[in-house]
Amino acid sequence: MIRKIININEEKCIGCGLCAEACHEGAIGMIDGKAKLLRDDYCDGLGDCLPACPTNAITFIEREAAAYDEAAVMENKKKMAQDTPLACGCPGSQSRQIQRDSSTSTVSPSVPVDSQLRQWPVQIKLAPVNAPYFHGAHLLISADCAAYAYGNFHEDFIRGKVTLIGCPKLDACDYSEKLTEIIKNNAVRSVTVVRMEVPCCGGIEQATVTALKNSGKFIPWQVVTISTDGRIIDR
Repeated sequence: MIRKIININEEKCIGCGLCAEACHEGAIGMIDGKAKLLRDDYCDGLGDCLPACPTNAITFIEREAAAYDEAAVMENKKKMAQDTPLACGCPGSQSRQIQRDSSTSTVSPSVPVDSQLRQWPVQIKLAPVNAPYFHGAHLLISADCAAYAYGNFHEDFIRGKVTLIGCPKLDACDYSEKLTEIIKNNAVRSVTVVRMEVPCCGGIEQATVTALKNSGKFIPWQVVTISTDGRIIDR
């Protein structure tokens, strides 16, 4: 039958998982870091997922699709409840325990470690666009979880840089406009993005790339990806 059903633009999708969380029927899932319509007959065509998407990656289209099957949806909900799924559709929310060998620690609890933070505030949303510390700065734009996951974060990343942090999932906003103004209006010398490996963290990388493009400046930049157990897995 021809009916109204959602369509997900993979190029716009940042893998935040908010649409999967908003879809009460379980029609949307996260596959390879992108939102996917798993089954046509799970989609009721009401569009609860549309306002949840921060990048407008979801729209309605009319096409040949299986009819909405409420019985199949209810059965799937029972199965999902038995499988104790993630708190939302994002695989980055999955709980896990990380085992550490305390004997390998090189820092004694009695030895203080100096902070390398050079400015305040650090939240992207709170940072003033024209703060003097941005002039001539090497800018670090980081997911806020990264400093907790990576043990030597201050020395390896914050040292010598002006730091901005955020979480595109929890803040549920697009940082690109604010970052564009910071880069455009200040003589920023370089940009380093530090993100976690989880898909929703792609939002902070995408916002930075967009800001660099929109600023009209050619600035050296790099992206470093941290695993959930605290390793650098890509740079």
